[in-house]
Amino acid sequence: MIGDDRAMRAECGEIFIAGPRMGGEVLPARQPVRNPTMSSPAQTYANHRAMPSPAFMGAALILVVNVVWQAIGAFSAPGFGSVLAVLVALALIVVWFFSRRSAQVVQDRLIRLEMRLRLERVLSAERYADIAKLSVSQLVGLRFASDGELPALVQETLAQSLTNDAIKKKITAWQADWLRV
Repeated sequence: MIGDDRAMRAECGEIFIAGPRMGGEVLPARQPVRNPTMSSPAQTYANHRAMPSPAFMGAALILVVNVVWQAIGAFSAPGFGSVLAVLVALALIVVWFFSRRSAQVVQDRLIRLEMRLRLERVLSAERYADIAKLSVSQLVGLRFASDGELPALVQETLAQSLTNDAIKKKITAWQADWLRV
């Protein structure tokens, strides 16, 4: 009766995770992630957006300056090498952009998985079909809602086709996520 055991564990606030080479592991259900810096204010809708690190933004500034520098060089001394240098500089900006975007896509996929598991735990069995109707963007918005307000918020999201931003504005018991990239 493994299914019964999992249902009982879910009611107790635990999630059973089984890997291919292990017997499985019981983890506590959704533990809020604490802000790593105690001096920072509580996370809210107003301050929840993650900003790239200063090093990442510094690299962007250097890459942009490099493009400008290489373009000036290409105009002052046109040639194959100078045009190639401009193209390489532009390619580095593309790599910079997609390195951040790829991390966001992976994180959105993880949030989708986490939210599907969480919604299976907090929604009644007859509402499981609603989970598949939610877009990734809506699931990302719902991530910040407390377990208590999730069922009603899911229903409202589907009824009104709420956007990610509109969902976040409706959350009353905000659950912080300090690890978002």
